[in-house]
Amino acid sequence: MVIKPKVRGFVCVTAHPTGCAAHVQEQADYVQRKGTIRNGPQKALVIGASTGYGLSSRITAAFGSGSATLGVFYERPSEEDRPATPGWYNSIAFTRAARTAGLYAKNLNGDAFSDEMKQQTLALIKRDLGQVDLVIYSLASPRRIHPRTGVVHKSALKPIGASYTNKTVDTDLGIVSDVTIEPATAEEIADTVAVMGGQDWEMWIDALLQAQVLAPGATTLAYSYIGPEHTWPIYKNGTIGRAKTDLERAALAIDARLRPSAGRAYVAINKALVTQASSAIPVVPLYISILYKVMKAKGLHEGCVEQMQRLFATQLYNGAPLQLDSEGRLRVDDWEMRADVQAEVARLWPLVTTENLSQLTDIEGYRTEFLKLFGFGLPGVNYHAGVEPHVPLDS
Repeated sequence: MVIKPKVRGFVCVTAHPTGCAAHVQEQADYVQRKGTIRNGPQKALVIGASTGYGLSSRITAAFGSGSATLGVFYERPSEEDRPATPGWYNSIAFTRAARTAGLYAKNLNGDAFSDEMKQQTLALIKRDLGQVDLVIYSLASPRRIHPRTGVVHKSALKPIGASYTNKTVDTDLGIVSDVTIEPATAEEIADTVAVMGGQDWEMWIDALLQAQVLAPGATTLAYSYIGPEHTWPIYKNGTIGRAKTDLERAALAIDARLRPSAGRAYVAINKALVTQASSAIPVVPLYISILYKVMKAKGLHEGCVEQMQRLFATQLYNGAPLQLDSEGRLRVDDWEMRADVQAEVARLWPLVTTENLSQLTDIEGYRTEFLKLFGFGLPGVNYHAGVEPHVPLDS
């Protein structure tokens, strides 16, 4: 099958297995070039391990410190007439690369919110690893079936309290326009917190503790974002921001539970990047396109794997006391939030139109990074050649 990108809205409905493998290898090569992360994790559980920050965390743990990794995710295999999801191909590529390097790598594909998946994970850790010393919680899902109540919660990306109007961009067509988003209802706010907040992270840690498979001194991380005032109504002060506030609540609660065994729990605030999740949020793609332009000009641009390698090597495992912000969070968005960077973004924001989009923003960089998420546009890959889309996952 010759696989070409088919973009619909903010998602690409096809993925290229060879391209996804090249993207994973590109990240692994970067981590290895940066050198060994001394005192890094040795046995890592990554919940949400197939794309974005979760995948890059797994790559960093494995190829930066030689960690055994167990990945949990929910991805769709190929079907008769269409390829698998990119996360499926990413996980196959990672597993092959890790095992070629002599590293343990296994996967569990299913609903990470469910009690059944938690029990499968605990059993596999007990059988193969004994205990884990790093737990990354990086789920990005639009819905959650609560394992105890059976209620289906669906997240909503909306402002709270009042409607919100601002610029956005159709990244496929390159059209800049205003978008108005109506405020969330109380039910939508609660549902978003249920899906994207910290309750499931707590459930995972409780299950690991009760099964005695969390090593003394273990670290657990969840990822979040704050961003500039341009995005606050739809992000920091919106439904997703309310969920991230709950994530921070959970971090404090988990940290208290781990402290007797010298463990630690943190939320890491990361940079705005092109991910499958961020592409779905109105206004944010335009902000990212401007941000990329500014940060690349200043030599400050990072992708997912550069962020995770820096987080692991210079903060989590560098042997020095952690540098936390006033809310107790790790900050890897420090370069994005530099005063000079944000001042330039603020200057450009009101000037951007459909006509000057390519001059004032890095829309092409955005599109390139977006397609790479699905395995397209990687150097050295022959996209005119047929490939086998039906690749089994060793899980």
